Amino acid sequence: MKYLQLGSSPLTVSRICLGTMTWGVQNSQQDANDQLDYALAQGINFIDTAEMYAIPPKKDTYGKTETYIGNWLKVNPQKRKDIVLASKIAGPGFSYIREGKAITGKSVIQAVETSLKRLQTDYIDLYQLHWPNYPTPHFGKHWPNNTHYSEFDVEAQRQNMLDILQGLDACIKAGKIRYCGLSDDTPWGLNQYLKLSELHNLPRMVSVQNEFSLLHHKDWPYLIENCAHEDVAYLPWSPLATGLLTGKYLNGARPAGTRFTFMQRHGLFRDTPIANEAVTAFVELAKQHGISPAKLALGWVDQVNGVTSTIIGATSIPQLQENIAAFGEPLSAEILHDIDQVLKRYPAPF
Repeated sequence: MKYLQLGSSPLTVSRICLGTMTWGVQNSQQDANDQLDYALAQGINFIDTAEMYAIPPKKDTYGKTETYIGNWLKVNPQKRKDIVLASKIAGPGFSYIREGKAITGKSVIQAVETSLKRLQTDYIDLYQLHWPNYPTPHFGKHWPNNTHYSEFDVEAQRQNMLDILQGLDACIKAGKIRYCGLSDDTPWGLNQYLKLSELHNLPRMVSVQNEFSLLHHKDWPYLIENCAHEDVAYLPWSPLATGLLTGKYLNGARPAGTRFTFMQRHGLFRDTPIANEAVTAFVELAKQHGISPAKLALGWVDQVNGVTSTIIGATSIPQLQENIAAFGEPLSAEILHDIDQVLKRYPAPF
């Protein structure tokens, strides 16, 4: 297993991060226990969760994933020191989470307290803002004019960011979190936080966690360049494009128990005719080179310069084994060349 420093923090994390969002809907407590045990045995020390999980989000599963991890930690307290545990505060939009209100410094303090109780630990290594209060070009909203930035109240957002940083600072000084990061954010958002941290001597964001895959690579080069130059870890989530890149959803297939058979908060916006054409091309390319589609997709993300740790998820141990194994041998120059040709044909499939 390879390990890299998590941005400007002293934390060292595995090149693979275990994502946990299916625990509580598609996976049981025993499944979670088995995945954690297996991941640690393979050298993975980075675990990512969120107060909002399990996914798809519902009121009755809110906090369930953190609870599963907490139950595992209660049985395995000696392993707490061996993992870098990351969680997130939900942004605005869910009526059952702080009445759907925006993130504030006060709500950060409250959310950290409740997450610590569910996780049954004294501290969270990396605490992230799950999505910002301001409009974000994610979840299919990255097309021109989806957001009217000229109508943006910049100063109001800066003041809100400062308040959030002060809340994070209070949590760090209390020993309840160690470092903080962003998720589903932009170069502008990252840079505002970095500037405010420097101006006011407040905690510095050490990471950004965004969607990134062969089907959705809009963060290259601009945000990833920003992260590299500012010593901020870039953490791709959904490197298999919610499973699309395995080929299991081609031709409208919906295997029982898979993610596409569950309600999706934003709908199946990734499942477009062009995306399916691209997936077909990548699956055929993997076949030509004698590797699995998952190996092709995960191996490509892993070799992107600027990526720190890729967040993978699984609903079974065999799936987890395959995904972890995909990071073993790097993709050859020939395979990467062939991937580039497909990327140029399908630069923005959804």
